[in-house]
Amino acid sequence: MLIDQILKTKGDVVTSIEASKSLADAARLLDEKKIGAVVAMNGSALAGVLSERDIARQVARHGRDALDLTVEESMTRGVITAHPGESIDQCLGRMTDRRIRHLPIMRDGELAGIISIGDLVKWKIEETRAEADAMAEYIKGG
Repeated sequence: MLIDQILKTKGDVVTSIEASKSLADAARLLDEKKIGAVVAMNGSALAGVLSERDIARQVARHGRDALDLTVEESMTRGVITAHPGESIDQCLGRMTDRRIRHLPIMRDGELAGIISIGDLVKWKIEETRAEADAMAEYIKGG
């Protein structure tokens, strides 16, 4: 199963925020969209990823003042990405090795979507169930 298939089902809508916005703005956006991370952009360029965990770290360090920091000051830079032609297993391996939970998907240098480790685990479970069902049908038919 390829990432492109997941994006076709999940959709390619990516919630993003300008890197210059405040952490308070980002926290409101995460709450409003009921998501755990947001892609930070500098115009149309991918700048980083900001997660709830990043916000929590800043609050632990700076208290209430953290909410006045910018997304750019708090986000994860050097973002690990994938492309639509990669497999679920390739992306799961990369996310596990790098200990990341969100993976932006790039197509021709443009942001095409984002997947979470939860998305991949869900698809992997469905793929495994389909294989098990096919095997059971094969055995019954044989």
